[in-house]
Amino acid sequence: MRRRALPTLLALLLGAGAAGAGISPAEAAREAARQLERASLSLQQAEDARDRVAALTRTVKGFEAGLAALREGLRRAAIREAQIGRELKVQEDEIARLLGVLQSMGHSAAPALLLHPQGPMGSARSGMILADVAPALEARAARLRRDLEEVAILRDLQQSAAEDLQGGLRGVQDARSALSQAIADRTDLPRRFADDPVKTALLIASTETLEGFASGLSLIQTETASRAAELPDITDRMGTLPLPVEASVLRQAGEADAAGIRRPGMLLATRPNALVVSPTAATIRYRGPLLDYGNVMILEPQAGLMLVLAGLAVVYGETGQVIPEGSPVGLMGGDEAQIGAILSTSGDDTGNRRTETLYIEVRQGKDAVDPEIWFRTDKDG
Repeated sequence: MRRRALPTLLALLLGAGAAGAGISPAEAAREAARQLERASLSLQQAEDARDRVAALTRTVKGFEAGLAALREGLRRAAIREAQIGRELKVQEDEIARLLGVLQSMGHSAAPALLLHPQGPMGSARSGMILADVAPALEARAARLRRDLEEVAILRDLQQSAAEDLQGGLRGVQDARSALSQAIADRTDLPRRFADDPVKTALLIASTETLEGFASGLSLIQTETASRAAELPDITDRMGTLPLPVEASVLRQAGEADAAGIRRPGMLLATRPNALVVSPTAATIRYRGPLLDYGNVMILEPQAGLMLVLAGLAVVYGETGQVIPEGSPVGLMGGDEAQIGAILSTSGDDTGNRRTETLYIEVRQGKDAVDPEIWFRTDKDG
């Protein structure tokens, strides 16, 4: 009976899986925390930067990347702890038998281990079986110790997660506030034209769609205020412009939504409060609320080309300003995930989910074109 049980126990021990390869969830979370510390340091340094807007833009992006990485690291840590707990629960009987075997081997006197009812040959065979089983027993015991130590590390990590997250959230809020103030104080941007609120109001009142407004806006003549406001042709950058926000493509141009409505632009899924930047140097043709799109930013990189960004919670800049590539143009809305949601083990992106949507439309002349003609997208992002 005992001889039949040993190979079975050996198979169970050798078949037990080790932890997955690659960086551990705990180390990923720690690296994200260090990333947040670097963002906090850059926030302090941005106060003395010559171009505060550019420095604070990098800082906000650093905070956003750090927070996203920390949420993902903590989510993985919670999932890993639950996985280890399930494995240990399932293997309770095997672990009990393992401990019993190890305990009996440790307490048995050396001569007794060599005795066998079938004489010297039986003792030899028994010794060979023990020689095969003992390393596996030791390896399984070592894995068990590592699992228990990992659980303790993961629990300690999650207990300190709230403090790291709250510190990061305070930091990114401070950085966003400082960025908003820096943009409001900025006086070095050239202006291509002065805003005409009367014409804009009349255009808004006479149109019922985003398409109609953008088309009407393209017909409003503008006067160049200075040669510094002239922008280079970007035709050679077709298909390479970066998306204005870290996002994934939720719906492509012409793809029907849940109501069966098809729009000429694409819909991006972003994280709450994400910073939106200009993908290229451009003139701000319009910024503000429009129809039911929330806040809209319309950028004109060159004559006859307009980039429409709709669905922002906050917009930066003034109509007529010429802004450099990478300049912040607004923030997405939404609420940051709570610690309980982040540490949830349900779902693949809990606590790091993209709950906000940004609509992008590209217009060349009077026609809307597929944004992917101009933008570099990652449909699997």
